[in-house]
Amino acid sequence: MRPQTNQEDGDVIVDIEGRSAAEIADSLRTLIERGALRPGDALPPVRTLAEQLGVNRNTAVSAYRQLTNAGVVVTLGRGGTRVAGSSPVAQEGFAADTALRDIGTGNPDASYIPDPSVALASIARRPVLYGEPVIDPGLERWASEWITTDLPPATPMRITVTSGAADAVERLLAQALTRDDAVALEDPCFLTSIHTVRVAGYRPVSVPVDDEGMTVDGLRAALEQGVRAVICTPRAQNPTGASLSAQRAADLRAVLAEHPYVLVIEDDHYSLLSRRPHHSLIGAEHRRWALVRSVSKFLGPDMCLAVTASDPETADRLAMRLTPGTTWVSHLLQRLVHALATDPEVQARIERAGDHYADRNIAFAARLTAEGVPTDPADGLNLWVPLGASARAVSEQLMRRGWLVRPGDEFALGDRAPSERLRLTVHDLDDADQAKLAADLAASVRAVIALRDPHSLQGRAPASEVR
Repeated sequence: MRPQTNQEDGDVIVDIEGRSAAEIADSLRTLIERGALRPGDALPPVRTLAEQLGVNRNTAVSAYRQLTNAGVVVTLGRGGTRVAGSSPVAQEGFAADTALRDIGTGNPDASYIPDPSVALASIARRPVLYGEPVIDPGLERWASEWITTDLPPATPMRITVTSGAADAVERLLAQALTRDDAVALEDPCFLTSIHTVRVAGYRPVSVPVDDEGMTVDGLRAALEQGVRAVICTPRAQNPTGASLSAQRAADLRAVLAEHPYVLVIEDDHYSLLSRRPHHSLIGAEHRRWALVRSVSKFLGPDMCLAVTASDPETADRLAMRLTPGTTWVSHLLQRLVHALATDPEVQARIERAGDHYADRNIAFAARLTAEGVPTDPADGLNLWVPLGASARAVSEQLMRRGWLVRPGDEFALGDRAPSERLRLTVHDLDDADQAKLAADLAASVRAVIALRDPHSLQGRAPASEVR
């Protein structure tokens, strides 16, 4: 089929085929992959596409929805549906080429990352050759002890080692899902999870997060939509800092009890640094599950290693996903992680780091609250700050004051109202910088509110102006 489009408006004439939503979506994917459609190109309106293909309008809507959920196209309201750019998902880390003070990095504090030089001298033993066990025995023993205490008693499980948590999640999904399968994701969501699901062509299904973590009604609705996998952060959820309460975890397990073969992935990324207990949504009778723990937050992002405990069948399938590629994670890296993680001095340093992140976030949340921006410090490396105003507008105001932040819109799934939250990484700011940022942020919020409603701030004064 060749839709007749208006080339004067910049639209592109292309051949789109298919009778089902999946066939139409695949046809458009192929056109985009081959360069027949480029970022920014407009797609035919739903009505036009349905008429020219001779399909129901809902079929065309479904095809566009699949592509939108996968990040392949974007819907711009009256601007129509257009091909998305090549990088639709923001990435963690420092922003490139900016003179602003970057407080949206999500990075740990470099001064609390252990020095590996002493441990490195102790791990250079005989080389490992093809066909040997892929997990270093010392690391496997330590990882099993670390994880077993947070699983239901007598749970059959196996340990797998991957090149970080993102690698583990990607391979876990790949061994269980095919393109267009639905995956339940927390909303707002960790950037890497959004990217992983969209790049693989899975269909993300939003599950709202509140102060106690993933919501029960949200998970139930996602399961009713046929999700085949659930990715959940049991504590220090990124970006919100929420952790599952004992009651919430029990309620989620009750919902999942009716779906024992849905793959449940727990990404306990903050693990040893968390000030909150671990409450799992993995029930004793659940058949497909994985608990993933990376070392990157406490041993450093360059220490690309994660251990995954899972049911034996999932472990077998995960191992099969490793055989065509890396096959195993370097035994030198495995031995280094084991040497560091079992060193009493490093363990004490990790404990101090967890206290440092919690204390600095609590201090900054108190400063913001005093400035008229009430904030809960929650748990994790970051703060999730409620503004009562557009996050993007406040971000622009902060840029004028020398700060670079992350608006909550970057963590949202699908179309929703503009975010009124910022995710800030402030644990490495000293007291003077924290005080300046708190005052600048409060001033930025007031400026945005005043532009929106000039009479809304009458009679209100920030704490910094009344001391």
